[in-house]
Amino acid sequence: MSLRKNPTLKFSKIRLGITMGDPAGVGPEIILKSLPILCRKAHVVVVGDYWVFEKMVKKLKSTLPRNNLEFNDLSKVKKEGFVFGNSRPQDGEASFHYLKHAVELWKNNQIHAIVTAPLSKESVRSAGFHNFTGHTECLAESSGAKQVLMMLLNKHLKFSLLTRHIRLNSVASAINKEELESNIILTLKALRERFGYKAPRLVVLGLNPHASDNGIIGEEENKIIKPVINKLNKIFKNIYGPLPADVGIRAAFDKKFDVVVALYHDQALIPLKLTSFDSGVNFTYGLPFVRTSPLHGTAFDIAGKGMANHASFLAAADTALKMLTRNAK
Repeated sequence: MSLRKNPTLKFSKIRLGITMGDPAGVGPEIILKSLPILCRKAHVVVVGDYWVFEKMVKKLKSTLPRNNLEFNDLSKVKKEGFVFGNSRPQDGEASFHYLKHAVELWKNNQIHAIVTAPLSKESVRSAGFHNFTGHTECLAESSGAKQVLMMLLNKHLKFSLLTRHIRLNSVASAINKEELESNIILTLKALRERFGYKAPRLVVLGLNPHASDNGIIGEEENKIIKPVINKLNKIFKNIYGPLPADVGIRAAFDKKFDVVVALYHDQALIPLKLTSFDSGVNFTYGLPFVRTSPLHGTAFDIAGKGMANHASFLAAADTALKMLTRNAK
């Protein structure tokens, strides 16, 4: 069965945009495996290279849904030299254009949300986009969003990230009162608007071991984090911390907090992947549209082998659909 290309648009249900990510990664496979479920829930619009997706259909000996599926074929990848698991600069360039095209589809009211399959920052940069730092920043720039928040979640935990993709030795200098205050306010808004919490309980983790032991192991907790929490509690309430990371995350896992503010990337990713890798979702709040993605990368080592687990991608798509229908919590 072949995919229909760009059929007449129908607005009778949610139109879910999906970007293929790096064509040489696991994106085509996890999308293909997810389509039978997603096309029963929404009208799915896949943005990518048609022939790459069709190659994966043949490789998996799969069939495609007959309804609610269309493909925006950008024809960015040359067949010569293409191998699943071996990304090239042109594959990185293709994944960048898929993302940009999806934003244009949203601007033209052709999709309602974007679910992004993984891309390779290295491949995108090698294609000449030297300032590319990731989906979040690119989507914010493309859509004109002023402030965005990276939230990472699974069925047990929700995190917002104060810093995102920066070097670990730059984290301490990147933490300041203004950024933390903005992060907390955005996080509370996200919990209310997208997840339905009326009075969310938020905990901020400490940067240093034992949250600095009251200044013995570091000064960030006393000089930055505590003053911001004290200030915002006069307005919002239910803001706690700074707690040692192990204590705060465990308490959130036990449902004593609704969301955790992590100060750096791996402070959130490690517990998320330990507690439930398959239900992990990346959600960007602050964009003018809903955007989610799975909580894993391109997995070039297994790409094209039929081994990719699509559960996280399905969780990302389901999260987007629930947010659009305002039934998420």
